Amino acid sequence: MPIRVKSRGHESIEQMLRRFKKSCEKEGLTREVKDRQNYEKPSMVKRKAAKRRVALRLMALRPRPIREKTERFGK
Repeated sequence: MPIRVKSRGHESIEQMLRRFKKSCEKEGLTREVKDRQNYEKPSMVKRKAAKRRVALRLMALRPRPIREKTERFGK
């Protein structure tokens, strides 16, 4: 679906361009362009997700240091 912007009376080009950009955002056009520029193969997406799951699992198993409570605000 083409996006058209008609001038409203004595509207400047900058204002028309701003309206055009807003309509592109509403249509999701800029998001789609960015997604297409950074295309990842489905196999790479799955591999990345698996690595993330393993990293989170390892982080959960790691022992955490015990912090001592300190007084706040110099009391």
